[in-house]
Amino acid sequence: MDAYLIAGALGLALTAIVYSVVGWGNIRDCMLLWLRRDYWTGYNVVEFLSWATKAAVIVPGLVFGMEIWWLHILTLGTSVALIWASMKKLLPTLIAFNTLWIFLSMTVIVRHLMG
Repeated sequence: MDAYLIAGALGLALTAIVYSVVGWGNIRDCMLLWLRRDYWTGYNVVEFLSWATKAAVIVPGLVFGMEIWWLHILTLGTSVALIWASMKKLLPTLIAFNTLWIFLSMTVIVRHLMG
């Protein structure tokens, strides 16, 4: 069986377990916030774009072994923006993660430019 198919099936099973514990209705209600106009405040827009940009870096790297170095220029900016957004929501884990990501992005950019 293909590794991607196994990973997909296991991911689906784990997600179903977590959603069941949290409550499918709670997950639905939370995800439906994306459809509400009042949800899209400045910091929520920054947060969404930042995570989407990070996913664009992480997925090709982890799944396909490809590094798209120039996306780190975007993630550098989004990490700075997410630190600002984290102060609005008081999320210290996001501040720490994005501080780490700044150094990660700078390492990839400098390694590419010097290599």
